[in-house]
Amino acid sequence: MPAGESPASDHFDSLAYSLARYDGNARRLAFPSGDASAAARAAWRKQARAQLAELLGPMPAERVAATPRLGRAVERKGYTRIPLTFETRRDLTAFGYFLIPEKAAANKKSPAVLCLPGHGYGVDDLVGIGPDGREHEHAEGYQYRFAVQCVERGYVVFALEMLGFGRRRDPAARRGGPSHSSCQPAAGAALLFGETMAGWRVWDAQRALDLLADRPEVDASRLGVMGISGGGTVAFYASALDERIKATVMSGSFCTFRDSILSVGHCMDNYVPGVLRWFEVADIAGLIAPRALFCECGTDDNIFPARGVRAALRDAERIYEAEGVRGQLGHAFFNGPHEFNGRAAFPWLAEHL
Repeated sequence: MPAGESPASDHFDSLAYSLARYDGNARRLAFPSGDASAAARAAWRKQARAQLAELLGPMPAERVAATPRLGRAVERKGYTRIPLTFETRRDLTAFGYFLIPEKAAANKKSPAVLCLPGHGYGVDDLVGIGPDGREHEHAEGYQYRFAVQCVERGYVVFALEMLGFGRRRDPAARRGGPSHSSCQPAAGAALLFGETMAGWRVWDAQRALDLLADRPEVDASRLGVMGISGGGTVAFYASALDERIKATVMSGSFCTFRDSILSVGHCMDNYVPGVLRWFEVADIAGLIAPRALFCECGTDDNIFPARGVRAALRDAERIYEAEGVRGQLGHAFFNGPHEFNGRAAFPWLAEHL
């Protein structure tokens, strides 16, 4: 055998071992079987939501005052963009943009969407600002300015800078350039505290929803969330925990744990310790049901593979059918890589929000 070459045995293969562990894993809080009563499903939902919140890490006991500080409004074609900073917890400040449609008015309240970016150079990408600070009139990059696409369709939008991206990075990431994140060290720090980056971001998203719901133009009974990649993951967990969210759009992020983060290298911000002891992705979708959920995927997505998306959707469909709300779950596959598409998502969102 040549030096450095391993014997032909799966027992040397870390992925094979992980998959074998997965195959032998019994999820403790899998969604109840199809013949379970409504009362049994309700009891499951109460227990499962508490368990998911525990896995994500304890949320702050104190809801600090957000004290939003608005920046200079910028008039764009058809909408106004307002930057703001606000407090999400002690010693942590967040940044985002309100996008207010030109036709929005306090006396005719509009539905609203919280938009969450994936990895890249931050929330500016969602609102059409390039890494050089210049305005982009056309969609560029894999996120395709989806916050702008939302406001152009009449939604009030809050585009949130997620912790570890853009303005909310550590000095080392800033020195590395616009697209360098500080996800890895920050996610590691969260783990040292027995918490998770996903949980930190979910709390930020919930505080952003507080501010969005308080806007005079917003109908607080019609709140949606849209995210891509890591932003889609945060949208998913936030929707599972926060029932204010009426409709959720996940782009390039809804996929079995088995086929995505278990089998493919991902940023550590996507990992929640112990989650497989309790849930697969479809079980967590059961915490969103009967509310609306839409998932889109590129057929060539290499980090949330289409085969895993289809498997997760099959299980989620059974859950939505058990709840009697099959029409509340939507999906679309498009020819393309890991990127935002929206062609089917936006009509679906208009119908459900």
